[in-house]
Amino acid sequence: MKRAARYLCFYGVVLLFAGSMFACASAAPKPNATLEDVLTQEKGSKQEIKAINERLFASVKSAPTLKDYVIGEGDLLQVTVFETQDLKTEGRVGARGFLSLPLIGAVEVKDLTTREAEQKIENLYREKYLRNPHVNIFVKEQVSGKITLMGAFKKTGTFPYLSRQNLFEAMSLGEGLTDNAGKMVQIRRGSRDSDQSQTIIVDLDSIVMEGGEKANIEIKSGDVLYVPDAGMVYVDGAVRKPGNYLIKKKMNISEAIIAAGGIKTVADKDAITLVRSKGDGGKPDIVKLSLDDLQENSGHNIEVKDRDIIFVGSHKVLAFFSGLTLMGPFGGIGMNQAQ
Repeated sequence: MKRAARYLCFYGVVLLFAGSMFACASAAPKPNATLEDVLTQEKGSKQEIKAINERLFASVKSAPTLKDYVIGEGDLLQVTVFETQDLKTEGRVGARGFLSLPLIGAVEVKDLTTREAEQKIENLYREKYLRNPHVNIFVKEQVSGKITLMGAFKKTGTFPYLSRQNLFEAMSLGEGLTDNAGKMVQIRRGSRDSDQSQTIIVDLDSIVMEGGEKANIEIKSGDVLYVPDAGMVYVDGAVRKPGNYLIKKKMNISEAIIAAGGIKTVADKDAITLVRSKGDGGKPDIVKLSLDDLQENSGHNIEVKDRDIIFVGSHKVLAFFSGLTLMGPFGGIGMNQAQ
């Protein structure tokens, strides 16, 4: 009798649990898309990345030669003048880009290829000292000449900057983009004259839609290239933590600014800019906003989307302007123009 009671008790618990599961199932939200829809969308995104990768590799030229090497600060050079061994010298390129040579003194060689530097030195010796000099430059130590790839590249890291190269050639060093890559590349570039850095943003749709020649800008030694994953918003300007942020469910512009640490005291509350790509290679939508527009009940605090750019301007009297340039379909917009 006791054993029968235990069985009834056990089956009662099982039935109660099963009933609760059916009740939850009946209250579940109804599906609004099929599995085929989701797979098609995912396949389309991968096809777009594949097209970008194909365009990147198609743009790559032959491997650079030593004559294409761009001389930089700290490089150790050996300069030989074949007409006389007395002029043979060895030295490092200084911080200002000059190399000291016999008779002609300091010669600026930074940012020249080795061939360009040879021609320049030949011309300087020809002016006063030699009738038809022939100069050879051998790079004994390559100290400068590096670019860095970060984010959704198949291969990330620091790579030698052996010759002048454009954006597509530099990106190809990363062996293409991953399937979950966003369609935007950010180039962070330092300034020689100040501690301020410049950010150039290129919309990669232009590579497929237009051939991408306008967006295929020159990459310089020291540049950092970053491709975020899809589903990110970029916040820059007078915010405390500029950068890329994962778009959370129904994140609006105010929440994106909060994710970036909020605005600085030098921020201009009436100079908030939203740049939104249309995804068809055309010019993006550029919307000017203020903090008043972003109040909870204003109706203007719209949700952010993948590849959105939010820029908070500064009072020019209070702070130096942050450099942000948008290339590709953006048409080379500087954010000081967009505001």
